[in-house]
Amino acid sequence: MSTLENSNIDFSKLFFPQSIGIIGASIDPAGGGFFYRAMKDKFRGSIYLFNPKLAGKKLFGKPVYASILDVSEPIDYVILAVPARIVPQILEEIGQQKIPFCTIFASGFREVGNKDLEKKTLEIARKYKVRLIGPNCLGVYNPRGGLHFGFDQSRKAGNFGGIFQSGGIAQNISQLAVSYGLYASKFISVGNSLDLSPADFLDYFIDDEHTKIIGLYIENLRSIETGRKFMQMMKKSNLNRKPVILWRAGYGEATKKAILSHTGGLAGNNQIWKAVGKQTGSCIVENSNELAALASAFNLVSLPNSRDVGVIGIGGGSTIEAVDILEKYNLKIPTLSERTINKMKRFIPDVNTNLTNPIDLGGMGIQPNIYYRTILALNRDPNISSIVFIKDPERFGGFAEILDELGYHGMDLNREFIRYITKAKSVSTKPMYCVMLKINEGFEEYKSRYKFKLKLLNRNVPVFESLELTGSILDKLNSYREFLQKHEKYPKKSN
Repeated sequence: MSTLENSNIDFSKLFFPQSIGIIGASIDPAGGGFFYRAMKDKFRGSIYLFNPKLAGKKLFGKPVYASILDVSEPIDYVILAVPARIVPQILEEIGQQKIPFCTIFASGFREVGNKDLEKKTLEIARKYKVRLIGPNCLGVYNPRGGLHFGFDQSRKAGNFGGIFQSGGIAQNISQLAVSYGLYASKFISVGNSLDLSPADFLDYFIDDEHTKIIGLYIENLRSIETGRKFMQMMKKSNLNRKPVILWRAGYGEATKKAILSHTGGLAGNNQIWKAVGKQTGSCIVENSNELAALASAFNLVSLPNSRDVGVIGIGGGSTIEAVDILEKYNLKIPTLSERTINKMKRFIPDVNTNLTNPIDLGGMGIQPNIYYRTILALNRDPNISSIVFIKDPERFGGFAEILDELGYHGMDLNREFIRYITKAKSVSTKPMYCVMLKINEGFEEYKSRYKFKLKLLNRNVPVFESLELTGSILDKLNSYREFLQKHEKYPKKSN
């Protein structure tokens, strides 16, 4: 439905409205008042509140109107937070006011069998040329425009765009991404996609100067026509070097039933969706954490030139585990050049260490300068395209006595490792990834890990908390690069 006469939709009044209307505003935190609280002190334009039961009173210090027809000023975007049964009636008034965009918050349409209500809603929207987001969704999060649909969403804007059929997942990922050093350009929660579809917003994001990476959570698509456009837009985005990360829910039978009751559509065949990922160059992920972590990697580092990975660890067991896991994800752990090994022999003794790949630094690994020199050695090795180093910052506090004996009196190991890794990052030409293993759980351990992760992310070094996640991310980064190579889009040609 949404692909009809939809090319070149002007979304400026949706993402950057001058004024907003919230219909169904109340003190109820689950109703229209939720949206006002989320945007209070953030949206700089006018917000109008509507509720006939509260007409003439004040809510959150603002006057409440009975109907949107009572306001003569133009409104660019309306959030309709009323029961599904009265949506068509209120939509008539919205149309009469020539408001271009409306988010329908309510559920209770196709997903519960109310197809006639859905049909009537769409007919009214078409009659007045009102473009609908939803039903059963939260609408827009755009920190540059002051639009928020969650209380704790960051005001800081970034380059990560998102299109999500679930409002709850949209909220979660907007905050989870921040923990990976990533910030939203614009997120859209589309729900049932009665009118505007994920493909329409993908089309917009391809040309959006603020969006460089696109994340999707899709449960189903409403029609074959929408599906075709969706595939076209994904492939176009990927070939334009805006990677698309698709979390396609519905791998289990119980999940498929939940999708039917959530957005009213069937989940579809898993093998087909995997083929869609391969054809379009999109990265298929299985959960929110993987989506946010992969988006972070796309944001912070360049694509690896090959699947050849150099691994640095402390302890033979952990490095062997790393190789097992990384190879499971189609990554290669090649032999280092003789020149690299000879170079490392100058500063790493042949005691409790292993200078092949993976590199086991043993006890030498507690010295930040040794880690630094090892990273540089791998960076110069022609057999290596990516560097993975394993660190356990929660153990830093226990090495104070050893460091004193080595002459490093009063050294803050967390700070020193950050300093040396920053130095390595500044000269390294190959992407670096940190695996920050969690070994113990406690406040001091958490504090050390958090500090270490935050500092590295601020220096454009992706940080992952498991080898499994690291392997999955590197596999997908390489698959995306291979897709670009197949279409002669890699390496990127300068204009």
